[in-house]
Amino acid sequence: MVSTYLNYSRITSDLRTSLNRVADQPLVAREAQYYKENIGSVKTVDAFLDDYRLYAYAMKAHGLEDMAYAKAFMRQVLESDLKDKDSFANRLTDERYRNFAEAFNFSTSSATAQTTAQQDALIGLYNERVSNLDTVLKGDNAYFNAAMDLVTNVDQFLGNERLRSYAFGIFNIDKRNYSYDQVRYALTSEPADLANSQTAAQTRRTDAEKTLTDLETRETAVKDITTLTAQLAAAAEADKPAIQAQIDAKNAIVADLDTKLPPRGDQSNALASQLSTEVSLLTRQISMLDSYRQLNAAFNFEPDGSVPAGGKAITDEKKKMLNEAYIFSSPRLTPSGAVLNRDYFEQKIGSITTVAELVADTRMLNYVRTAFGLPPTAVGATIENILTSDINDPNSYVNKFGGEYNKAYKALLAAFNFKPDGTLPADTKPQTAAQTKTTTDGYMVHYNDADDEDDESKIGRYKLQIKTLKTVDDLIGNSELRSFVLSAFGLEKEDLTPRRLKQILTSDLNNPASYANSLRDERYTKLVKAFNFNPDGTLGAPKLAQNEADIVNMAKAYIVEKSRFGTEEEKKTAKTKAEEESKYYTTQIQKVETLDDFLKDKRLVDIVLIGAGIDPEGVKTDYLKQMFASDLDDRKSFINTDPNGLKYREIVSAFNFDKDGKIVSGEAGQIQTRRGLITTIDLYLNQTLEENEGADNAGVRLALYFKRKASEITTPYDLLADNALMQVIRTAYSMPEGMASAKIEMQAAYIERTMDIKDLQDPDKLEKLLQRFTALYDVENNTDVSPGLAILTGGSGGGISADALFSLAQLRSGGR
Repeated sequence: MVSTYLNYSRITSDLRTSLNRVADQPLVAREAQYYKENIGSVKTVDAFLDDYRLYAYAMKAHGLEDMAYAKAFMRQVLESDLKDKDSFANRLTDERYRNFAEAFNFSTSSATAQTTAQQDALIGLYNERVSNLDTVLKGDNAYFNAAMDLVTNVDQFLGNERLRSYAFGIFNIDKRNYSYDQVRYALTSEPADLANSQTAAQTRRTDAEKTLTDLETRETAVKDITTLTAQLAAAAEADKPAIQAQIDAKNAIVADLDTKLPPRGDQSNALASQLSTEVSLLTRQISMLDSYRQLNAAFNFEPDGSVPAGGKAITDEKKKMLNEAYIFSSPRLTPSGAVLNRDYFEQKIGSITTVAELVADTRMLNYVRTAFGLPPTAVGATIENILTSDINDPNSYVNKFGGEYNKAYKALLAAFNFKPDGTLPADTKPQTAAQTKTTTDGYMVHYNDADDEDDESKIGRYKLQIKTLKTVDDLIGNSELRSFVLSAFGLEKEDLTPRRLKQILTSDLNNPASYANSLRDERYTKLVKAFNFNPDGTLGAPKLAQNEADIVNMAKAYIVEKSRFGTEEEKKTAKTKAEEESKYYTTQIQKVETLDDFLKDKRLVDIVLIGAGIDPEGVKTDYLKQMFASDLDDRKSFINTDPNGLKYREIVSAFNFDKDGKIVSGEAGQIQTRRGLITTIDLYLNQTLEENEGADNAGVRLALYFKRKASEITTPYDLLADNALMQVIRTAYSMPEGMASAKIEMQAAYIERTMDIKDLQDPDKLEKLLQRFTALYDVENNTDVSPGLAILTGGSGGGISADALFSLAQLRSGGR
């Protein structure tokens, strides 16, 4: 028999070739092909367990072939929530079960309208727009003021979309459905012409409404006559004259209206319908003409569309007026609007002489109410009652009413100097400078309270409602949700019909010809990225650089790797730092949209490499790019030919980048990610290779197994918990046979004295250890049936005693 050393060296000198030979074996190739072709169609644990070929393949891959009979047990493993430390798989001491559960996604569904990261990003955009609104409004004002100075004719003004939209927003003109000719006419007409047109429209509407009223009056009278005639027939003789008088009066009304109106029936009904339509159209026309008159008054265009000689299209005074109107046209009050209200109050308060005068000015009333934190229910009469109270009278309004707002009532009263009759004492102003400052300070603190509360409420409802979505139509059909989403992306004023919005939200951004991409507006592409809708409008899997399970696993692997070795204090400190870094990873990786985004963030890259046991130093970006661009199924690809490629297969498979570095998402509901699939197939090949070699030489199998598991070994207890691993250590270090029966703590201490566990993470030191083992193995095991083979096949040969195994299990379950 060829020596263990030579066999091991032959296999590991080109491990990839050895694995490829295994993969080419007909049975192995057939089972792998079946697994690849069918695992994607499995949606439930039952379906997986019922397909014995799939189930057996996965069990063998994870070294659990001898447990394939225990389907009820494995069901609990597969259904475990690995984020719950008390879940079934996490409570088992054998890590193989947890690793098996990690390879599948049975405990959660991946289809969702939004991930937490997507939701947070959208809400962040909404808050950012709110924060930036004042800056945007001031920027729009600055542009309008500067650009209008350059306007020389009306067509230049109307041809500038930004200027046109600015003015239309102020004067309530529909920017999507307007007539260029009508607006141009409005801007160049004499004010009297527009006033006459509006008056004429109002007259026509009044006439139409009168005719409609007459038609309704006649119809009602006819119905009343029918009712009264029936009453007359049944009435007592004494009552009949009165009823007949009512009938005669109604007949007179009908007779009079018959002379003015078309015959009753179809002609009258047609006229009523025509007039109703006319009234509706005229109402809109009157409103439009009112907007046109205001628009006309704001600008200075001649009948030919030019600007008056030596003048401007708009005066500075009108600019200021429009600037203020634009600030107040915003859906919420911004700091600039608050300052305008403050200035208005401070300029006018000195001229106020009575409480009635103060509360009659709506702007002043709102300012005062806001300054002292009073609710909208505090109407003018409430404010008047407060300001005319006598604080020294226990029965006065401020001393008896207000409830939770009573303190504010008294503060408001103290801020003004009105007498109980609502007037001011002689030579007294409504407020002193100090009182005005108190009022203004309060207003600048409270002016946005209502908007902030409204935002908080909107965000809360959004978080609740977004969880209920099942299709894109659910989002589009919910006006509150739709409004919030569109506002976040600055699309609330765009002409987005339900059909058009659905086309956008179901676009494939990887397709340059998709509808969202064709719009060439990043707001729409960002909107698509915020959700996970399939082309048919159903919920899809999140389009992330990594699936949620892989994100968790990467972060956990980093924490484990950074805190594996050292003193307990050193490990604790290292773990704390690593946990902070992993939080960065779990947050930022969900924002990555391309491979380049990922590779540019060195912190993310380092976390991934360190978690995989790879030193980031010396790993070049171009090298990583080649790894990620490789086809994992192509033996000639870079990742499958590079000497270190095997280390990167699990890393690359844990990401959802295509060959161009773009994110692609798998089908929602798949029970295994790409990483899970690749890992399972690779593990199956390793298991088969080890079994094949072990059939001839168990020492080779032990060495290959140890080499594969070495990266997971952190403490002596990891060795002691696995008989196969311990056989390698016992042989390599010629441990006394009696040591296997010693207490577990004594065995652990002996291992620590004999070797440095950390050396197993050094490839060179690990290789020397395995060379030592293989060289000594043949010396110690020169029989046909090796103890190593017995260990790996479940034999009852030498090993840790039952008592020691029990102690080990107790120790591990208690945490070490």
